[in-house]
Amino acid sequence: MCETTPFGTLEGLDIPLIRLREGDIQVELLPFGAAIRAIRVPDRQGRTTDICLGYDQVENYRDYDACFGGTIGRCANRIGGAAFTLDGRTYHLTANEGRNQLHGGAVGFHKKLWRFTCAPGAVTFLLDSPDGEEGFPGNLHAEVTYSLSGGTLTVDYRAVSDADTVVNLTNHAYFNLAGHDGGPVADHQLTVRAAAYTPAGDGNVPTGEILPVEGTPLDLRAGAVLGERLDDAFLAASRGYDHNYVLDQGTAAAAELWCPRTGIGLELHTTLPGMQLYTAGFLTERTGKSGVVYGPHHAVCLEPQFFPDAVNHDNFPSPVLKAGAEYHQTIRYRFFVR
Repeated sequence: MCETTPFGTLEGLDIPLIRLREGDIQVELLPFGAAIRAIRVPDRQGRTTDICLGYDQVENYRDYDACFGGTIGRCANRIGGAAFTLDGRTYHLTANEGRNQLHGGAVGFHKKLWRFTCAPGAVTFLLDSPDGEEGFPGNLHAEVTYSLSGGTLTVDYRAVSDADTVVNLTNHAYFNLAGHDGGPVADHQLTVRAAAYTPAGDGNVPTGEILPVEGTPLDLRAGAVLGERLDDAFLAASRGYDHNYVLDQGTAAAAELWCPRTGIGLELHTTLPGMQLYTAGFLTERTGKSGVVYGPHHAVCLEPQFFPDAVNHDNFPSPVLKAGAEYHQTIRYRFFVR
């Protein structure tokens, strides 16, 4: 089912909270940013646990960084030099992280108020991004549908443009399977099914290489406890994990996250070729839901995506959407307890 209740007011507009429920699982969504505000699932004792960081005031989603739970677009992650060339023309984008663009620019999709429609067990958010917004070509219509069924939250992305453009949509949920108030995630166990990654240089922009994870702390194919890796010198510059994985192709989950404190687990499946793993090393202290103070390493972000700066690397899967074609990608989160 889908239900709405008042959440707050932003620039004179009422912002509702939208809930999806199935059995003992509940998902809270906001039309501002088409964002996930909360995911509540039972732990091994049957206690309801909210496993996503978030805020109690809608203004915080507008004013703070970190993109809690937001839909990221028009292009997730970084575009080096805030520029790309498409069809022989160079487009100069809004640079909002040094000389680069991050997560769609100064006012990315996670800072937009989306329209929405509800259906049984699902809600669809809709957004129109005009030609030239943040420097991107084409009038883009984007839709994000969240549906809850069979213990799985599915996020379905669709978009169409009237001109060739770049599209790379994802969700930026911050997961803490001990609960949003669970503190550091050092005890979480993570498996990532990826034999390779894209190394990055200045500004965490990829060099264009694709290298094996073997022999590095990025090798999570057999699973690892995060706290045993976060202080590795290899990860010092990124204060833990902040890396794009080249996902193995197949039907298995791209990633699995599990917390021994609660027994709550999460499987991630996606149609996208990459995934940014971010362990929130740069998350500054801030007050979140119910007055809880969040800080560094209080969450794990699993962000399926086209590779960062893919539009500037011919050897990466292309994020170019041709005029009139449909962009369609999916993320599925399956929750379990053990």
